[in-house]
Amino acid sequence: MEFLQQNWQWAALAAASGGMLLFSMLRGGGTNALNAVEATLKINREDAIIVDVRTADEFGSGHIPNARNIPLGDLERRAAEIAKSGKPVIVCCASGARSSAACATLQKAGIEQVYNLSGGMQAWQQAGQPVSRKRK
Repeated sequence: MEFLQQNWQWAALAAASGGMLLFSMLRGGGTNALNAVEATLKINREDAIIVDVRTADEFGSGHIPNARNIPLGDLERRAAEIAKSGKPVIVCCASGARSSAACATLQKAGIEQVYNLSGGMQAWQQAGQPVSRKRK
């Protein structure tokens, strides 16, 4: 007890960081996340589908080659068209925030292999991965 009294700052820091980790796990933010290299491997080895949940304008400014553009607001309604492929799904957006919510939507729709592209298109481009401007 004396140790905690003398080092209360460290104990508080440990408790706060543990709480943040727990919150992240419960929220599902860290599960099934892939970096750009891992996503490329999954695309090449398992023929994963890329779903870009950004707006059409954002998608048109540059996207992962062969990605499908399904804006986040339309995703719940269009989840069945993704589910029937039976392939792994990698979801991306600009930074990874919208895609995290999209992953939860797709999992609720019964798609088991759903992955979030960590850092979104920003991380994809920083990793030197190819970007297309062709509309699909």
